[in-house]
Amino acid sequence: MLYPETIQFLYGLRLFGAKFGLENTLQLAALAGQPQEKLRFIHVAGTNGKGSTCAMLESIYRQAGLRVGLFTSPHLVSFRERIQVNRRWIGEDEVVRLVGELQPLLKQFPDGHHPTFFEVVTVMALKFFTEQNCDLVIWETGLGGRLDATNIVAPLASVITNIQFDHQQWLGDTLEKIAAEKAGIIKPGVPVITATDEPEALAVIQKMAREKNAPLIKVAQASRLPAAGTAALPLLGEHQKTNAALALATVEVLQKQIPVTAEAIRAGLQNVDWPGRLQLVTLPDNRRILLDGAHNVAGVKALCDALEKNFPAGKRTLVLGVLQDKDWRHICEMLAPLAARIFTVPVPSERGTPPGELAIACRAVNSSAEISTGSSLREVLGKIARDDFVVITGSLYLVGEALELLGLSPASRGERDLNEWTAAPSLLAH
Repeated sequence: MLYPETIQFLYGLRLFGAKFGLENTLQLAALAGQPQEKLRFIHVAGTNGKGSTCAMLESIYRQAGLRVGLFTSPHLVSFRERIQVNRRWIGEDEVVRLVGELQPLLKQFPDGHHPTFFEVVTVMALKFFTEQNCDLVIWETGLGGRLDATNIVAPLASVITNIQFDHQQWLGDTLEKIAAEKAGIIKPGVPVITATDEPEALAVIQKMAREKNAPLIKVAQASRLPAAGTAALPLLGEHQKTNAALALATVEVLQKQIPVTAEAIRAGLQNVDWPGRLQLVTLPDNRRILLDGAHNVAGVKALCDALEKNFPAGKRTLVLGVLQDKDWRHICEMLAPLAARIFTVPVPSERGTPPGELAIACRAVNSSAEISTGSSLREVLGKIARDDFVVITGSLYLVGEALELLGLSPASRGERDLNEWTAAPSLLAH
């Protein structure tokens, strides 16, 4: 196969939806030679901040001289973003080879039990990181934790960033239920580091840690940052300081197993790069565009706080697109009052909220703003070509499209569609 054909094959795996449970992934990994047994992991779960925390951990350990694998999802533009070694995307030829090697193994699964897209990609990543002789893998969960395909590994540390409302249709409708799914990555005797501060969620994590005899380290932003040298942390937002404190605490917990100098920590934090999260782009004519993939209420609150602190003056233009299965009405209520001009656009997803419905929700809370709907992000970018400060937000899918249209990322060749999947709540077996 060629690379486009390989991507098409992976696209076809979406038909199998998302089956929550570890049986398929364990079986596929076994057929592939148990690659997870040859690697060391830091497993990261949580509602928001997983990607940023993973990026910080990767950067610190790479600065310390390790060969570091990074597994994250979803991708912004290219499927290859999901699997990186020392921040270099997996090559197209490697994607083709690995899929070709896994295809015969997939035929050994009976009808009705075919591995899903995410299960196949998880084992692909494990095989690749093993072949690349990675010293450490920073391993982000896909959805939840307990029954997520990534949970077949035995990590050095389990990290839970925070617990907020998101994906309630699959993870549960209370913080306690969501926390129980995320805390499912806790392993016997393996240290757990968390910045969770919601009392009901933290109680669940504490209970799970006690049952698994896993040391629990609770991170408060203020208690960790003074020694971290994060004055030059390039990622905007106060929440990133919490993520940095969490990454630092994790490094401290693992010092005996993986020593890291203070210099490597400082350099790692100062050089961290994580696109699409409060990413400020200054164009040649000095216009500024802020790209942020905030797609749930907690993420949007962090965006609002960052806007008020870092960009308080001047008129703001908001370009907004949100998925239908998110709390889009509440998101509109939070963001619309902060803008003088608002364009609602379709998200490049079959799950997108119609722009007209977003516009109605925005008008309900900011009748004085100029509010318009756009048929596409490309069209709207042309209409805002003279606006001084633009915020594009509401979905990582939308931010990925913006990065592509602004020439800040290679063309995707349609690979953003690989982020799409369907799942029935009944598949989440408790």
